[in-house]
This record gives sequence, C-alpha cells and structure tokens, in this order.
Amino acid sequence: MRRICGLPVALLLLLACSVAGAGEKLKALIIDGQNNHNWQATTPLLKQALEESGRFTVEVATTAPKGKDLSDFKPDFAKYAVVVSNYNGDLWPEETRKRFVDYIKGGGGLVVVHAANNAFTGWREYNDMIGLGWRGPEFGERVTLSEAGKVERTPKGQGPGAGHGPQHEFPIIVRDAEHPITADLPKAWLHYKDELYHGQRGPAPQDMHILATAFSASDKGGTGSHEPMLWVIPYGKGRVFTTVLGHSPEAMTCVGFIITLERGTEWAATGKVTLNKVPDDFPTADKIVRRNLGK
Repeated sequence: MRRICGLPVALLLLLACSVAGAGEKLKALIIDGQNNHNWQATTPLLKQALEESGRFTVEVATTAPKGKDLSDFKPDFAKYAVVVSNYNGDLWPEETRKRFVDYIKGGGGLVVVHAANNAFTGWREYNDMIGLGWRGPEFGERVTLSEAGKVERTPKGQGPGAGHGPQHEFPIIVRDAEHPITADLPKAWLHYKDELYHGQRGPAPQDMHILATAFSASDKGGTGSHEPMLWVIPYGKGRVFTTVLGHSPEAMTCVGFIITLERGTEWAATGKVTLNKVPDDFPTADKIVRRNLGK
C-alpha cells in the first residue's frame, strides 16, 4: 500500500474529507416581508449575526406586502438546513404550508424570532411547532416556571393571555445549563431593553423544553411570573427553537441575543452545537453588552 509520511494514502484522503466536511457551512433561509415589527431593519441584523458566526451562509425570502397575492411565495425549503422566521403576516399558500410542514417533519430546522411566534393563529401545525404563541387565554394552556424551575401549567381560559409591559432591561435566567444552546452560559445575564412577553398560549406539548426564562415584574406591567424566553420542541424528525427576544434592532445587538440565536440556529439545523465557546464579551448578571451589528 502506498504511504505518505508513514500513513496510508486512503487514510489521508479520509482525514481530508472529514476536515472538509467539518468546515462546511450550513445554509439558512430567513423569511420576512410582513411583520408588525421593523423587519426591514432586523432581517439584515439576523443575517449578519449568523454569517459572522462563521457557521452559516444565509439567503432571504421576502413575501409580497400584506394583503397582496402570495401565490408565488414557494421557497424550496429542502435546499436549507434551517429556516429562520422573521415573519408575522398573511397566511402562506396551502401548497407552501404543506411543503413547510413536510420539511420540518422530515428533519428540517426552524427558528422563531420574537413576533414570528405571533403568526398564523389558525394554522394548526404551526401552533404545534411553536408550542406557545401570542394568543388569547381561550386558545390553550399557559406555561410558566416556578422560582425553583418547576413547570407550572395554567389551563385554557384561566389567567392572562399574551401581552407585555413597557420595554425595559431584564435578567435572563438559564434553566438548563446542559442543553447545547445554553451550556456554559452564565446562570443569569442582563438583556438590553426589550419587550418581555408574558401569558403566551398554545398546545404546549409535554416535550416542549424551556431553556431560559425572565421574571415578568408586576411593576413593569407584567404577571409576577417567570415567563419562557427560550425554548425548543421536536417536531417529527425536525427541531424548533424559539426566542421571543429581539423586538427591535437595538435589542438584537445584545450579545446574549446574538449568541443564543447562533447556537439555537445551529441546533435547529443539526441537533448539535459546535459554536460552544462563550465569548469574552458575553453579558453578566449586572452588565449589558452590545455589539455593533449593522455598522
């Protein structure tokens, strides 16, 4: 057998292929075009954050404006490892919805950013994917965590529906320090001024796993409960990661938002996280840190 530097050529070729595979970037698709938030400003920040991680190449699919014909909105989801939704608007065509459900069930990834969890109230499969959304109290269960981290469920029709108080800074509390998305992050880190969602409702399946919460203080227009901020749900062979952080471009510059977005997107795409180094500029329990995205 031919050898180079003492190693068989076949083994060298195998090692070379392994290194090349490890360096391949994941293809991500951001969907926008309609939102009650400033998607024109936030989509470029999402794209920049993902690309600057070094793990992704990112394309954007923009729908027609609200109220216009969406019949031509037919992304080829199968081309991508993960879809990032920055969309909250009109219902997609039936064919597109079916292909999207098949894509996720077949092993695709979905990342739901902030108001994207407000979308598609009447689309059953989408509600199953996101678990909790911006819905009224009659829509489904509400899920919160106790101070000790125990899941607490409020039945349909009881307690508040979705809402938020005025934007403010608040601590994010990591509830699972072993999940790949939140592993090694500080137990608590301070997030830049944002909307703190509360009272979300949905099917809330038992396999929905809450990774981080924030305390919704009554004096900030909140519920006095620990509300979910980051969570994951399996859907068929696919994976869904939701972050309800990121109301504004400014909120998206928080390093905590950026890192959990990057990790959550990789996890949704592959089920693993290689972006596991916690950066030196990650926020602490008493210090907000932002990056110059969009500059």
